[in-house]
Amino acid sequence: MMQSDELLAQEAAPRDAQALRIAVITAFPPGRSSLNEYGFHFVKALAAQDDVAEVVLLADCGEDESSQLGGVTVEECWAPNRMGSALSIALAVRRARPDAVLFNLQFATFGDRRVPGALGLLAPWLVRAMGFPTIVLLHNLADTVDMQVAGFARSKLAARVMRLAGRFLTRALLRADLLALTIPRYVEFVRSSYRSENVVLAPHGSFTDMPPASPADFAVPEGHRQIMAFGKWGTYKTVDVLVDAYRLLRARGYDDLELVLAGTDSPNSPGYMAAVADRLSDLPGVRLTGYVAEQDVPDLFRSATVVAFPYQSTTGSSGVLHQAGEYGRAAVLPRIGDLIDIIEEEGFAGVYFEPGDPASLADALAEVLDSPGRRVELGRRNHAAASGIPIVEVAHWYVVHLRRLLSDRTATR
Repeated sequence: MMQSDELLAQEAAPRDAQALRIAVITAFPPGRSSLNEYGFHFVKALAAQDDVAEVVLLADCGEDESSQLGGVTVEECWAPNRMGSALSIALAVRRARPDAVLFNLQFATFGDRRVPGALGLLAPWLVRAMGFPTIVLLHNLADTVDMQVAGFARSKLAARVMRLAGRFLTRALLRADLLALTIPRYVEFVRSSYRSENVVLAPHGSFTDMPPASPADFAVPEGHRQIMAFGKWGTYKTVDVLVDAYRLLRARGYDDLELVLAGTDSPNSPGYMAAVADRLSDLPGVRLTGYVAEQDVPDLFRSATVVAFPYQSTTGSSGVLHQAGEYGRAAVLPRIGDLIDIIEEEGFAGVYFEPGDPASLADALAEVLDSPGRRVELGRRNHAAASGIPIVEVAHWYVVHLRRLLSDRTATR
């Protein structure tokens, strides 16, 4: 298996070669599905490539955010929990007739309801069967998710059935020309467990092209110190343990704190944040931001003293952790399964706490709040991890692979 940095060092096809038209299927702002932020930055970077003539964005939303991007044509052709999403995507690809197709997916992309969510994941197989060169970027694996803790199954039997269904869907995704994963152990697992060779390690990438770090990148604003958490809330990502930890810190005399709960409901848990707002109406220093537009994300992170991850389970690499690193923030993270190994494989670091334990989380937050030196040390390490490969280079990586697929097809005709 060729490593990501080796491929990034290769040149793509000559610049005078015919530029590509690439269809991208992804969640996209202002849609609220998971991976919409990654989708925005990935499509923007792909459209900026010299040898990409056009990106045909097949998204779950209208043109609110994509209208800002040159070289992008938009069609809203699917939605979470819509039964016919896979067929709609396949028909949209056939109408567009791109040179190649990229999918940006995780297992819940097409919805939290089991049947439509599973059927949506058959879209790459349909597109590949129609003859279009196809790459799937997959951000998690069903095999590594605790289905009960993550809120996808209510019993051990249901979790087992979902695990088997997940393996079937993984095999369907492997029908694409290439399956790209961003975590080395996931690549090795798929290669050994599924006996598949068309899986590669892909760079995740940072959302911004960051200049060398300066001391100002790790400074925090004067005034109240902010504990910030950002996500789609209500399943395995809940804010309750963080709220309880915040109460403990205030009881310990941390009167200068604010708690910022950023983001919206998970598609699996509509109404969750509204219920949280009702419960916290009498707790001082708490702010719920709701949906955060892309242009507001930098200020959100730069205002934070520490970024907390009050998760009960994990479904793979964390886009929010990558964003925290881009802005030089320290992180407080749960000690869950192989999450720590995944985080440290990617070069990130944090102070760890026992999941579900408010006192442990309060202690971890206090370690960062009480030590500016420790906060800066963690911020620097996370910044270095996040700044390794800009998303523009990630987009180039995919163009290299797409051109290789097209070249292989031409050679075999």
